[in-house]
Amino acid sequence: MSQWWEIGTGDAEIMAPKFRAVAYYRHSAQDRQENSIPIQQEQVREWADKNGVEIIHDFADAGRSGLNAEGRPAFTEMMKEWVTKRDDFQYVLCLDVSRWGRFQDIDLSAQYSAECRKHGKEVIYTTIGMPREDDPLYPVYVQFERFRAARYSWELSKKVWHGCKKIAEQGYWAGGSPPFGLKRLLLDEDREPVGVLEAGKRKAIQNQRVTLVEGDPEEVVTIRRIFHEFVDLSYSHYRIAEQLNADGVPSASGRPWTGPMVLIRLKNEKYVGTMIYNQHSQKLKTPRRLNPPEKWVRTPEAFEGIISVEQFLQAQQILAERRLKYQPERMLSQLEALYSKHGLWHSSLLRLDDELPSAGVYARHFGSLDLAFQQLYRDQRDRARERVHEQICSQVPEVLTYADFLVLEQKLAVSVQPSVPMLRGYTPYWPFQPDPRHVIDITLGVLLSEPEESEILGYVALPRWLAGKHTVRFCSSSTRAELFGQQDLNFLKTLL
Repeated sequence: MSQWWEIGTGDAEIMAPKFRAVAYYRHSAQDRQENSIPIQQEQVREWADKNGVEIIHDFADAGRSGLNAEGRPAFTEMMKEWVTKRDDFQYVLCLDVSRWGRFQDIDLSAQYSAECRKHGKEVIYTTIGMPREDDPLYPVYVQFERFRAARYSWELSKKVWHGCKKIAEQGYWAGGSPPFGLKRLLLDEDREPVGVLEAGKRKAIQNQRVTLVEGDPEEVVTIRRIFHEFVDLSYSHYRIAEQLNADGVPSASGRPWTGPMVLIRLKNEKYVGTMIYNQHSQKLKTPRRLNPPEKWVRTPEAFEGIISVEQFLQAQQILAERRLKYQPERMLSQLEALYSKHGLWHSSLLRLDDELPSAGVYARHFGSLDLAFQQLYRDQRDRARERVHEQICSQVPEVLTYADFLVLEQKLAVSVQPSVPMLRGYTPYWPFQPDPRHVIDITLGVLLSEPEESEILGYVALPRWLAGKHTVRFCSSSTRAELFGQQDLNFLKTLL
């Protein structure tokens, strides 16, 4: 029997609970078996028993990434419903820093720990142990472990990327959902077909491979129809989308077809049997971004396509010609030629020539058809803007030129926008698009005379609340001119 002054080491010395805690466990699909939730739970509870801590609730995120807090419902519930709202426990137990999270921003990991401390709870990593007040190196060690956890995910992501790149170079599917009209076929170690992989299914053996084959017959017919109508019938991708919707042809998402949806299919080289990898990047929960073509991993003739190479190349040539047609400078030169030919300007003139872009195309590129016309006189408008800047500087004591606008006496931000007249019937009008930037207080519209003269006829002061997607038109007799029109720049002094 031990004496009262002896320190025991047996089971009888396990401390009675003196503190209360909740425990958090996390296991992702990439983690090894030794990181499974039952194993974590066993180790954390063993530490709690030895240190006199009673665990009153367990939180577990199974199959969840630790790169951020999003997508971890148990972690979110613990932080929002327990840490911030309850005061009947002192600790949050976690096996180690990597189970807390592999945050790529290690300050974010520390931020959640600080949030717990703010509400009177201490995060304890049981493999490290209870922090001691006399140990100044404890925070340093924890920060180092956070770095190690983040670095592990970065290195694993890099290894996975190189593995997928190698698989794609060999002509096999590296992962993800197959394109509309194709499906995934599983191959065994001898590269013999095993069976089609349904949506959400993955290969079970590492040495197996996946390729692409002809998919649902109705989807294949749709893809071939898209290429036929585009190449052979010269339909635009918008018209093809309209026809597909009119015929009730379902899309991959079940939503109505759109022009961009058709365009994506026309550009997809996988339909001719080329395996492509790394078109997009989305590593470690970062935003998805499109990679430049020179970074793509392309393997031609990797599988049998559903579109002929000749037809695909014809489609790409047509797309290239249409891209040239819609280059801004080319569109402006066509607009200028049209105006020189007819001596007037109207959107109906565009519809008379099939080679010209539509008014809607001009609006997408320049904001509106009116603003596209204004671009033909950029030099005159730039000179007028300089004159107005000089006039403002001569009348206002303190003017700061910042980017493409002026700040007057550190109180008023003004964007100057000259406009040449356009004809609507026999009445000229001046189009403006009020500057939508929040920093701009007033868009100062400058009414110019005919482009050959470009004399300043007057001004319109457009407040920020007028800013929007639509062009605002002014003519000399309109109510708008009475509300916002100014004969000179003296009103700026009044505003200041």
